Amino acid sequence: MSELESQPRIVGVDVGTKRVGVAVADPLGLFAQARGTYAPDEALETLRTVQDEKGIERIVVGWPLTEEGTEGEATDMVQSFVDRLREALGEVQVVREDERYTSEIAKDLLRRAGVSQPGRYDKGRVDAAAAAVILQGHLDSRT
Repeated sequence: MSELESQPRIVGVDVGTKRVGVAVADPLGLFAQARGTYAPDEALETLRTVQDEKGIERIVVGWPLTEEGTEGEATDMVQSFVDRLREALGEVQVVREDERYTSEIAKDLLRRAGVSQPGRYDKGRVDAAAAAVILQGHLDSRT
């Protein structure tokens, strides 16, 4: 494995009530790629695998603010998952990113990528794409 490939990754997570979308950045931290959508326990296992294989530099978690920009029940649910994340992965840096409108952006990106209409609205596909949108926003803001 080259030195570049062994670089710790930045990971994006979109936490929902039933599923968790996961995306992983390339070794240079330039591009987000959707990894998949998982049940919460499976998502933790997937993140453990990424940590074991490549290492995780940081996890960018979509923070579900209300339209007014305040926290609510949804942020409490995501915080609960973040607590489980820290328990499962140890001391890993977690960054919160505003996730308002990411699902709509993901649906639009899937449409523009040519995904057919039934598949474009598949919740699992949208959740994974939303995780990539959240992660890409974070990666872009660093440059």
